[in-house]
Amino acid sequence: MKHLITIVAASAMLYACGSSQNKSETKTVTKETEDVTTYANTITEAELKTALYTYASDEFLGRETGKPGQKMAVNYIRDTYKNLGIAAAQSNGNYFQDVALEINDVPTVSITNNGETFKNIEDFVSVTASKTGVIKANEIIYAGFGIEDNAYNDYKNLDLNGKVVLIKSGEPKNEDGTYLISGTEEASKWSNYRQQFASKKDIAEAKGAKAVLFYYPEVYAMASNRFGKSSGRMSLAGKTDSMYYFLINTAFAKSLVKDIETNHTTKTVETSLNVDYKNNAKPVASENVAAFIKGSEKPDEYVIISAHLDHEGVKEGEIYNGADDDGSGTVAVLEIAEAFAQARKDGNGPKRSVVFLNVTAEEKGLLGSAFYTDIDPIFPLANTVANLNIDMIGRTDPKREKRNRDYLYLIGSDKLSTDLHNISEEANSKYMNIDLDYTFNDDNDPNRFYYRSDHYNFAKNNIPVIFYFNGTHDDYHQPSDTPDKIQYDLLENRTRLIFYTAWEVANRKDRLVVDKTAK
Repeated sequence: MKHLITIVAASAMLYACGSSQNKSETKTVTKETEDVTTYANTITEAELKTALYTYASDEFLGRETGKPGQKMAVNYIRDTYKNLGIAAAQSNGNYFQDVALEINDVPTVSITNNGETFKNIEDFVSVTASKTGVIKANEIIYAGFGIEDNAYNDYKNLDLNGKVVLIKSGEPKNEDGTYLISGTEEASKWSNYRQQFASKKDIAEAKGAKAVLFYYPEVYAMASNRFGKSSGRMSLAGKTDSMYYFLINTAFAKSLVKDIETNHTTKTVETSLNVDYKNNAKPVASENVAAFIKGSEKPDEYVIISAHLDHEGVKEGEIYNGADDDGSGTVAVLEIAEAFAQARKDGNGPKRSVVFLNVTAEEKGLLGSAFYTDIDPIFPLANTVANLNIDMIGRTDPKREKRNRDYLYLIGSDKLSTDLHNISEEANSKYMNIDLDYTFNDDNDPNRFYYRSDHYNFAKNNIPVIFYFNGTHDDYHQPSDTPDKIQYDLLENRTRLIFYTAWEVANRKDRLVVDKTAK
């Protein structure tokens, strides 16, 4: 209302100045503002609450990928789009995009080194789902900490192509006990659990390593328990990892480099290493749900609004309802779809096509969105203008230093497109005035949230993204994440903000400019 009053006052002033052209333009702006506010106001906490109490109910059994509860979830989402009169995104009229997955049962692996046998789970664990195969190596590359950084590089003059590589956890220190990379007593990202686990693997893989043996004694017991049993881990069918990645225990590590705990010098180690790996994956059928509203002026440009439809399922008899993660995002997408559907009914666009994409298997490794971007994009990625991804927007972060509860974490908005970031900020200032918090947008965020939800599969393809997120809480990935704990007034505000941003992106004259490169 405040913005409408401002615009009307401005119109009166321009009329007094005798500018009929400006008066006409101002009236247009006022009408557009009234229209979009009317549509945003169809997003209500009452409707969000009703939908979420159904979607995150015990009846849906935690919506685990491939299980009966997930099938109930996709049917609910499809039926909602049908009732709203929103078409299926696929040309065949099917709202379901079939996603072929595999459940990665514990592989059968045997490893010997210099004739000594090491046992699966007891001495090593396979961290990724790799293809069935055999490795015979008469040497390995010891790459120390496995770090490649401006301040320190273990890979200088090392050829990893087709080789087995041994690395260890952590990072080097100076003689005074400070960390070499940071130059202070504060460790860098290379000591962070999440960052080093992924980054060190990615570097070695990019350099052509055939296999990585990672000595990380601080987490080995936990990892062997997690990866050493059938845990429901999945991958896209036929998309097994091209590189073998093992966590190894102290005995295995010292059979290769006896003084590995104190020796940081990279070198080639002559040995006789044999690995026999059998993938025991089994097929799983799942579905994304995709609907869209065709653009009135630029139908071949697409704005994708996404959320993941799955959660953790049932564990030891307890249902993990996933009300915040990501029931909140799912019902938000449905409410935004309803707002756009009303706009279309009234003859008000959108100018670009808007795609509502509910993806499966996010909890299994962002697999539903990876299937969409990497295997079967329903609409060309080259014509995809932006992805607005919603994953947990119904609660508040108890650890947040700023105490204003009317906030939202935004991640990724400025990483590819300055245009998108500016539009997001302007939409918020114009309509909502929510406290936009960029704490987790830092490139060195130790939580790596930028890489941990479905937007990343779009971002890696140079498609501008925003990840909307309220942060974690004590009920995150617990059976206690239930709909009674959702703060529905905040859910309404945040959903309206995302709608306003999507509206601006879908209806602006020019397509977003991508002025940065994906990381």
